[in-house]
Formats: sequence, structure tokens, C-alpha cells
Amino acid sequence: MPELPEMETYKSLLQPLIGGQSITGVTINREKSINVPVEQFTSLVINQKIKSIERRAKYLVFQLQNDSNLLLHLMLGGRIFLGNEEDRPDRTVQVQLSFGNHQLYFIGLRLGYLHLLSHEMVQQEFQHIGPEPLDQNFSFYAFQTILKDKRGGLKTTLLNQEVIAGIGNRYSDEILWQAQLLPERKINELDSGDLGRLYESMQYILQKGIQQGGYMEEPLFKGDQKTGGYEMIVHSREGENCRRCHSLIVMNEISSRKTYFCQNCQH
Repeated sequence: MPELPEMETYKSLLQPLIGGQSITGVTINREKSINVPVEQFTSLVINQKIKSIERRAKYLVFQLQNDSNLLLHLMLGGRIFLGNEEDRPDRTVQVQLSFGNHQLYFIGLRLGYLHLLSHEMVQQEFQHIGPEPLDQNFSFYAFQTILKDKRGGLKTTLLNQEVIAGIGNRYSDEILWQAQLLPERKINELDSGDLGRLYESMQYILQKGIQQGGYMEEPLFKGDQKTGGYEMIVHSREGENCRRCHSLIVMNEISSRKTYFCQNCQH
């Protein structure tokens, strides 16, 4: 599932490509991927310019000229591709927006969706989402404050979107490895040094993920050289040597999520 770095990469790459461009065509191949009747969706989206593209947590918001918004959540297996019919991936396209000769393909939306919402409805969708971990106002003090009364495990807490926005299964493993903390450690067991390492690791890993274009290997467009440059350090590397201490990486299931860590140097 795309997480904060992947969605931020999509945002930064799409903005100069389709920002200010008008949607010249709409194709809906799966009605369950949208939230209103096809005719209503099309009439409110067609010929609208993309005013801006914003990211919140794992969502993208395409703000339209008429103050409507397209809220995208890719969920598991979803991706997008910008190009023409000749270049598009050989996968099922659920929704397609045209920008003249180029198409924005929304692919693999089995669980994901592209919903047409007002500004107020978008804010309502976000009302229970926690703070952005890379926001300039999200200080170490703010981090300590939101974790103050938490007693759950580290892994499950990082995955909780109501606590902190945008972190998923992959980057939670990366963050905990960087912080040298075991994923099942309890929040209330951590001292100030542990919390400091966790905060700094979260900032470092997410910023590195964004700088390197996230982990998803599929390009956003033909010739895309940025997307997919981040290489996982610990996630999905069961049986490989830890890059820090050279012990073997192990995998356990935590809350039905495959979780990867080093038993030797994570404590």
C-alpha cells in the first residue's frame, strides 16, 4: 500500500504536469470506485481545471476550479499512471481522466477509490486523522504529548492513523529499525531517550523516502527517474543480514501484519 512518501512523490510529480490543466474526458470502468452516479461525476468534473494537488496522510486531494474535490485513496494494490494508451501498464483501469492527449489512469482500485466531495466533506473525512509527522509544527514536544497516555505496542501505534498520519506497514518497520526499538515494545515502557530516537527516526526515514521517490517501482510516467528509488532496509528482508549488526532479520505477525525486525540490535 502506498504510504506517505509514495503519495508525496505522486503529488510533487503530478503538480507540474497536470496542475492548471483542464480535464477533457472522464471514463468510469468501475462504478464502485466513485461515490456518486457516473453522470453526476462526469458533469461536475469534465472541463474543470486542476487548481492544486494536496496530500493528507495517505490521500491525495485534486482541487477543481468549481471548488469540488477528487479525494484519492489507493489502498492495497492501487497506483496511478500518466501517459497515453500505448504506454499505459497492462492492468485494469477503473477510472480514467483525460488531459488532451494524455490520460491519468487510476489502476488497481479494488479497495481504493476516487470520490467527488465538497471542501467541507473532505475536511470531515480528515477529522479523525492525526498530525502530519513532517509538519514543521509537529515538534518533539507535540510527539511526546500525543503518546503520553498510550499503552499499546510501537508497531500498532505507528500504524494508527488517528495517532500519526501516513505511516503504514513498511515504513513503520523501517522507522523502528532505525530507532533500534522492537515493534512489540509498549509505548509506556519507553524513556525519553527511546522517544527521542523514535521521533528522529520517523523524521529521517520519511524524509529519506520522499527524497528517494518512495518504494513503489512502477513509474508514474514513461521516463520517470524518481519514483521507486527508496530501498527497504528491513521490511521484506527476512533471513537477510541486518545492515547494522549482521544478525538475521526475522518476521513475526503483529496485528495480522507481517513485521520485520532484527532481534539482536532492536531492543
